[in-house]
Amino acid sequence: MHTFCFGLLLTLSLKAEDPKWLTFKGQPGPGSGKKIVLISGDEEYRSEETCPMLAKILSQRHGFDCTVLFSIDPEKGFIDPNNQQSLPGLEALESADLMIIGTRFRQLSDADYAHLARYLNRGVPVIGFRTATHAFRGSGQSGAFKWSQFGLKILGETWISHHGRHKGQGTRAIVSDVHADHPVLNGVGEIFGPTDVYGIRNLNPEQATIVLLGGVTESLEEQSPLVMGDKNDPMMPVAWFRAYSSPDQSVEGQAFCTTLGASVDMLDVDLRRLFINASYHLVGLEVPRRAAVELVDQFAPTFYGFNNDETYYERRNLRVSDFELGRSASTGLARPQSVPKGWRPTSPF
Repeated sequence: MHTFCFGLLLTLSLKAEDPKWLTFKGQPGPGSGKKIVLISGDEEYRSEETCPMLAKILSQRHGFDCTVLFSIDPEKGFIDPNNQQSLPGLEALESADLMIIGTRFRQLSDADYAHLARYLNRGVPVIGFRTATHAFRGSGQSGAFKWSQFGLKILGETWISHHGRHKGQGTRAIVSDVHADHPVLNGVGEIFGPTDVYGIRNLNPEQATIVLLGGVTESLEEQSPLVMGDKNDPMMPVAWFRAYSSPDQSVEGQAFCTTLGASVDMLDVDLRRLFINASYHLVGLEVPRRAAVELVDQFAPTFYGFNNDETYYERRNLRVSDFELGRSASTGLARPQSVPKGWRPTSPF
């Protein structure tokens, strides 16, 4: 009897053990047979909420097999975006056809960087969003490649500045006249995000296909007009494609970057469609005329901002399993005290 009870408890304990990453098997669709790895891990813009939402759309609406990685407390197992050294599951990149990354200032082990290096040395495509321009920091290297230069060398830009006023001015994406017919813009209307435009200084316009510019708006309200004057003259690039050279300099690959992508930005249906279109385009599939981007599960994102309280994420106790199909971990969570007074999303959850 005691042996039976012990065995039952052990079985239940093993079943209750939380996974360290998410996997979504793609439903039949154009992306069948293609694998996408989405990498979250930032302290400010809630990529731990954005990546599962995108993975569900990519897998359930378009057929891609998706894996989502998180920064996790290694002892207690909760999702901890403040832990810059933890990013389990990077071995999934070994067989991936596309990497979507939104990390900020991660400092990983040599073994972790080796997975990333092997991926890029295959010349496989990359989508970087928001803080991916400064995805890593520290002294980590793979050969001569410095990971602190990932944004600059792979995406074409690093961290420069908040061009718009942080938490005061939003972004309205303006289509580039030169590339208005690019397939990544299929079905994409006007994009608005309540995050500010990033400063861009190093991106070479002759070596990049700039599809969207970032118009700085007067406020975070969706209908806010553009700021008049020098702030929008010229406008900063906000979405572009470029070729990258692999860390070992053996091959070239294609990258797409947008400095939009905070979780609250992703309430915009047209921004979600931009991500889906870029995924199709980079893996060599024909971009749909109007890709399905309806949410699979409820998505009520947390407003961006730092949580410097060392106990915040432990008390929040967010688990990888909270983002599985049929679940919506971002519903009803406490929001940071740094939410601008009076801000309310105008797009439905």
